[in-house]
Amino acid sequence: QVQLVESGGGLVQAGDSLRLSCAASGRTFSTYRMTWFRQAPGKEREFVASINWRGDSTSYADSVKGRFTISRDNGKNTMYLQMGSLGPEDTAVYYCAAGRNWAPINKPDYWGRGTQVTVSS
Repeated sequence: QVQLVESGGGLVQAGDSLRLSCAASGRTFSTYRMTWFRQAPGKEREFVASINWRGDSTSYADSVKGRFTISRDNGKNTMYLQMGSLGPEDTAVYYCAAGRNWAPINKPDYWGRGTQVTVSS
C-alpha cells in the first residue's frame, strides 16, 4: 500500500514558476514508476510527466516539454515537478500517481488527492 500526498500548488501569475511535491508513505516507493497527471475544469485528466523507479528515465507531454522537469528522491520518498513559464493553460488540479514500471502509464496503482494550480494571465 502506498499513500501519496501532493503539495506546493497555489495561485501564480503567467510566467511564474512553481514546484510541486508528492510525498509517499511506505518502503516500496523506490520500486514504482511515478507520474504526474492534471485535470483542468471541464476536461479529462491528462498525462503530464513520468519518471522511472531509478530516476534515470523521464517522459513528458508535448505541452510541457522544455518547461517542466520531473524528478524524484528515493531516499526521501518524494517526487517533484518543477514547473516554469506557466500559462493559464496550465491551470488544473495536479495529481501524482504510482504504478508498476511494466504497466500502462495511464493505469497506476495509487493516486494522490491532488493539488490545485491556478495561473492568472
